[in-house]
Formats: sequence, C-alpha cells, structure tokens
Amino acid sequence: MRIVLGFLSGLLFGVGLILAGMSDPAKVLNFLDVFGTFDPSLAFVMGGAAITTFLGYRLVWRRERPLLLADFQIPGRRDIDGDLVLGAATFGIGWGIGGFCPGPAWTALPLAAPGTLVFLPAMLIGMALATILKERRTAVA
Repeated sequence: MRIVLGFLSGLLFGVGLILAGMSDPAKVLNFLDVFGTFDPSLAFVMGGAAITTFLGYRLVWRRERPLLLADFQIPGRRDIDGDLVLGAATFGIGWGIGGFCPGPAWTALPLAAPGTLVFLPAMLIGMALATILKERRTAVA
C-alpha cells in the first residue's frame, strides 16, 4: 500500500509541476530575471505550495502517528554546516543557470528538450560525486 500511495503522490506532484509551469525552464528563468523579462506567476505557485504545506502539517500533527508507519520520521539535525550551505548554493546556482530543479527536470524528461538532456545527467553525476566525496571524507576522519 505504501508503494501505491508513494507512486500516486509522486504522480500528483509531477502533474502539478507540469501544470504550474515549473517544468518549463524558460518560465523559471523569466521568474528569476527580476530586472528583465520577469514573470511573477511562479510566485503564486510557491505561495500555494507554502499554504498547502502549512495546512497539511497542521492536519498531520494532530495524529498520533502516520497512517502507514509506526512513527513520524523527523530529521534530528537542526544545525547549519558547510555541507548544507554548499549544497544550497549549488542548488541555487544550478536552478539559476539551467532553469530546473530536480523534480521538474524529471517531469520534463519525456519532452526530450535539449536543456533537460544536459541538465539531468549533469545533476545525477554531481549527486554521485558529492556522495563519493562525502564517503571519502568520512572514511579519512
């Protein structure tokens, strides 16, 4: 049941990204181009996501436990370290250059747009390199 609900959640998320225009890198880049061809429509997408998340968490936290798990899985770390800052900066730079973040890049893949066919492999290689480097750093320490 978890797999089916996970699939349906991912499908709903992907369709939402496509309908919102997040899978169109030109739309995203126009949103980021504040002093040029600024397109504020994605601010409404982000606002809607923030409101949905706010309300969703309020509803979920009323439960003693999730529907399909024994307990809620909440990250324990709250510190800001160099890895977090570097990852956020890399994410932001990649988003600004390519007009994609990971979710919309996957939803744009079936369109076979040239930008997607470059961005997605580069993202996967970057993620693999980050994992390898972190494992090596941990092994040395």
